[in-house]
Order: sequence, then C-alpha cells, then structure tokens
Amino acid sequence: MTRAEELLSSVFGFSAFRPGQAEIVDAVSTGRNTLAIMPTGGGKSLCFQLPALLRDGVTIVISPLIALMRDQVRGLREAGVEAGALTSGNTEEETEEVFAALDEGRLKLLYMAPERLASGGTLTLLRRIRASLIAVDEAHCVSQWGHDFRPDYLRIGELRRALDVPLAAFTATADEETRAEIVTRLFDGRAPATFLRGFDRPNINLAFEAKDQPRRQILTFAAARTGQSGIVYCGTRAKTETLATALSEAGHTACHYHGGMEADDRRTVETRFQREDGLIVCATVAFGMGIDKPDIRWVAHADLPKSIESYYQEIGRAGRDGAPAETLALYGPEDIRYRRSQIDEGLAPADRKAADHARLNALLGLAEATGCRRQRLLAYFGETSEPCGNCDLCLSPPELFDGTEAVRKALSAILRTGESFGAGHLIDILTGTATDKVRQRGHDALPTFGVGRDMPKHEWHAVFRQMMGHDLIRPDPERHGGFRMTEAARPILRGETGITLRRDTIRKAAGRPAVRTLVADEDAPLLAALKAQRRALAEAQRVPAYVIFTDRTLIEMAETRPATLDQMAHVSGVGAKKLERYGTTFLTVINGPAETLHPARRKLAGRPAADLFDRLEAAQADLARGADGTGKYLSCSHATLRKLAETRPRTLDDLERIAGVGAQKAERFGEIFLDILAAEASQ
Repeated sequence: MTRAEELLSSVFGFSAFRPGQAEIVDAVSTGRNTLAIMPTGGGKSLCFQLPALLRDGVTIVISPLIALMRDQVRGLREAGVEAGALTSGNTEEETEEVFAALDEGRLKLLYMAPERLASGGTLTLLRRIRASLIAVDEAHCVSQWGHDFRPDYLRIGELRRALDVPLAAFTATADEETRAEIVTRLFDGRAPATFLRGFDRPNINLAFEAKDQPRRQILTFAAARTGQSGIVYCGTRAKTETLATALSEAGHTACHYHGGMEADDRRTVETRFQREDGLIVCATVAFGMGIDKPDIRWVAHADLPKSIESYYQEIGRAGRDGAPAETLALYGPEDIRYRRSQIDEGLAPADRKAADHARLNALLGLAEATGCRRQRLLAYFGETSEPCGNCDLCLSPPELFDGTEAVRKALSAILRTGESFGAGHLIDILTGTATDKVRQRGHDALPTFGVGRDMPKHEWHAVFRQMMGHDLIRPDPERHGGFRMTEAARPILRGETGITLRRDTIRKAAGRPAVRTLVADEDAPLLAALKAQRRALAEAQRVPAYVIFTDRTLIEMAETRPATLDQMAHVSGVGAKKLERYGTTFLTVINGPAETLHPARRKLAGRPAADLFDRLEAAQADLARGADGTGKYLSCSHATLRKLAETRPRTLDDLERIAGVGAQKAERFGEIFLDILAAEASQ
C-alpha cells in the first residue's frame, strides 16, 4: 500500500480512489503544476487535501466562499487534520487560533478568500509559514468573461510566481475557451498537467419545460418530491421570496436566499440547509457554489440560466452522493429576451458579446433539443455518449417535423433585409403583415413578403428560437440585435442539407394575456444598448442611472429613433443641458457615428432658431465670394449666425450692429439674410 493509499484509508476513510483521483493526487503531491476538470461530486477537494498531507510545508487553498471553507476546515479537523481559514467571517478568537497554529508549525492547510491576496501582508505571511503549494478551487472564476468571474482571482498567478511554488487548479465547469484562459492567467500560458475527468453525471435526470403557469409547475414538481432537499434557482431576488412563500403555504419547509439579505440571515439559511432534511431553498445564483451537501435530491430552475456552464454547475449540486436526483428547467420567450438584454446592456466589447450570445444559443439548443439531452450537454463539453434513457426526451420523445423549408424562408428574409432586424420584423415580413415599419422600409415588396402565411406567428417564433438553438443565427449587438447568419446555416440555405425541428413547445395558455414588455421585440435590443450607454455614463460619474435619463426617456428614444440633435431635443426628458451633454453620445448608439455639429449650432438644437441658422449658413456659403464668385472671401462666424437666428434683425442697420457683421458683411449678405429672416417671421 502506498503512502497516499494509507492516508486515503486512515484519514479520509475511503478504501479506494474514485476514477481519476489517484493520477491527480500523484501529480499534485509530486509538485507538478496541475489543472483538473472534474464533475461536481467527483472528489475534487480530496485531490488537494491528500497531497497537502504528503508534502512538507503549508498548502494554501484559495476558495471563493466562506461557507465552503468553514465546512471543509470543520471536516478536516474532524478527520484529525490541522486546518484553518482566514476569512472575514472569523471571530477574533478563531483568527488568533489560526495564527497560533501557524506559528507552532502545526497547520497543514490554510484556506483563504481571494480578496485577501490584495493585502500587502499576505505575501510576507505566506513566505514566513513556508507555503509549499497553492490549490485553487473553482478555478473558472479566473475567466474574466466567465459566469462567475472574481477579479481577485487575477492575483493568483502573481502569487504563484512570487512564492515560486507549484499550483493546482480545480473546477467542475470549464469549456475549451475557459480552460485556455485558466492556463494563461494562472500558469503564464505554460501547459500544466491537465486532467479532464468527464462531465457526465448519469444519476441526474435532465428535463426542460416551456413555461405555462410557472409557479404551478414548480409547486407540482416539489409536491412530487415532498420531504426531499431541493433548490429552486430564480432569476430575481423578488421571485425567491414569492416562491418560498408559495411553497411554504403549500405545506413545504422552504426559505429564500439572495445577495440582498443581511449576512447573518444568509448564514442562517446556509446552516439550515446543511443541517435540515427536506428543506427547499429558493435562491439566486448567489447560493450554492461549493455547497458540500451530498443529499440534495432535486434542483429546479424557475427561470432560464445564463449559459450551459451555469446550468451544469447549478444542477451539479444535486445527487453528489451518487444516488438518483432530478432537475427541471423552465424557460419562455421572456427569459430569452431578459438574457439577451443582460448581454447587450453589459459593458463587454462586441466580440465578447457575440460569444455570450453564442453561449446562450447553445443553452437554447439544449432546451429545444430534439433528442437525448445528455448527449447534447456532453457534446458541448467535447464528449460523446449514447442516449442516456434518463432525460425527459429519452423517456418521452418530442413531436418533430422537417423544418428545412421554413428555415430557408427565414434565412432568405434575414439576408434580403441586410441582416439588420430581429424576429418580430422578420416574422411580419414572412407572414405578410404590412406594418408601418415594413412599409416604410419597402419590405412589403420583397420576394419573401408573405411566403410564410402557412404558419401562425407563434410557430415562426418557435422556428427562430430553434434556429438560435442550432446556432444558425446570432443577434448582432452592433446592429441592436439584428440577426446575422452563421456559416452553419449556409448549407441549409443552399439546399445541401436539411434540418429537423420540434413542434412549438411554448404556447400561450388560453385566456392568459401575453407578457407585457417595455417596448416591442423589435426595439428591445436598441433599448438594451441605450441602457448600457446610460449605465456606463452613470458609473463614470458615480450617480444613479436615472440622473442621466429615465427609462421612459430611453424607451421613447428606442421607439422614435431620432436621427439628429433637433429630433432628439423633442424626446421627453431631454432638456437643453442634457441634450448638449449627452445628445451626441446617444445618437451615436442609435445611428452610429455622425458629423459633429459646431457648439454654436448644437446649442440651438430642437429650437426654431436651428432651422434659421442652417438656412443662413447655406446662404452665406453661396455668397462667400460674391454673387459672381470672384469677390473677396467673407463669412460670419457660427456664433454670429447663432445671434442672427436668435435676435432676427429686421433692417440693414440692425443687422450691421450685430457683433461680427459690420458694414462689409452687411453689404454682401444683408439682403439675403433679411429675406430669410422675414420669410420665417411671416410663417
């Protein structure tokens, strides 16, 4: 028996390693830089705890959650291992105890939150205690554009270099892009020993349902699992509270959890969930990362998650003991709009927004899958499998149809409109609905106008949704969500291949009103872009967003789409100061970069004098070198033209007395200027 196997048995009580653990333990304990991607419940923590006992010195464990660190320290101490944590949740006595153990050389594992790395004394401390290994839990948090980014994780690579010790990074969820980012940021781009131990959790049943009275759906799902511990993930803090109340009223033991709660209240929920059987927690994603509770029997999503990575990590909290567990994810059109707007309103660069839209497409593909969901999920992470027999689609196959013709019609409409419009406008074209927007753009004359009258609009929405799920089209943030065709769509458009789709799975319940949105679907991407600009300005000035413009003002901008400052001035809530300060910025969001107006002209925007200014400026340009074009060049400044437009002199004497005019310019321009001013006065 090796030393590792002996400790595995004597300290941790296991007779054998789980698949893949032995190789990782060997790599870490022998000092190799290591990256291990292991499924939740696959035994990641043992892969750095056991090497810590095999190595001299102290192993530093960097983890993002205080609750997780406290649980692991408690478990190690119960197993006879000297471990401690330095966190903001420590009492003074706990901190003193940790330092005493370090001074006496007793501690083998020291847990720290990444935020502590910003302290100037941390490096000195770690050098003094002979830190010999860094273990990073939840390593995907280093991905700057990932679903759980923690800025302080970016300091870990610097810490590794400063201590000159090996580093072992662990995560349960990392696609190829995230893995590459981990290698770059933690290992300076030098490939570590990498172990990819599979993403399959065969004990977990996978299921998605279209929203149809979602509260009832969650209550029904929970009722069939009475007495079992479960988590309901919600998209908003308010929903966690209302759903927890509904579950309690239905006879379940339930509570809520979100980031807006007091720290003591959050700790109470965490403690209850660890200790109570059958408790249901309705929570935002602030709850759960690193939960060390093996008997969570089900996880439900009341709203669509952000991405497949988020979904996989969240459902992975169920069934960590290997026993059967179940999941349910609800989704609807409003979820998709919400997730799109989150991406579009973010401050990420355009290429990252495009990548995030692609990730959301992948999640929609999982929700709208036509065959085994597990195959689709594992394929996303680069794995293959046979149909699992343990997902809703294996157990109850969906109704399918040949969607090739419908998809080709949709792609044709996208291309013929310049890849600049979203589903709402495109469906109006396909169904022959001659809206004002369709007529104004001449789209009622397109060959594709009305070619899809054989399908109702809700079925066309399902087609577009599934086209996103198959990644045939993606919203382009730079075109306010207009669909762009991907390379994967071209063989279908050319008739080289076909595609199978599901019958519409999202239908409005009879008699139930449609979800009311702030703006029409067609204007939603632009509204998101305007909100993103507002947010950036507000953050830069450290003021509430509504101080820049209210939602009502941005909605009107999105609906009317002003093209000039004069038009912008007529939007409700845009006063002169805000027009001067923000007008050009928001016009750029709506229309792209435009010619910059002179400040004197910009001050007149939206006022009657603005038109006078433009006409005076044009007349002056025509006469700059006299009526015959051979005279001395003369012109009035923009400030002078503004003064003329505002004061409107009626005689040559009055005109000549305006600062910046004088006798010579009055002789050249006076007659035409007075005619323009008189014509305006007579209207």
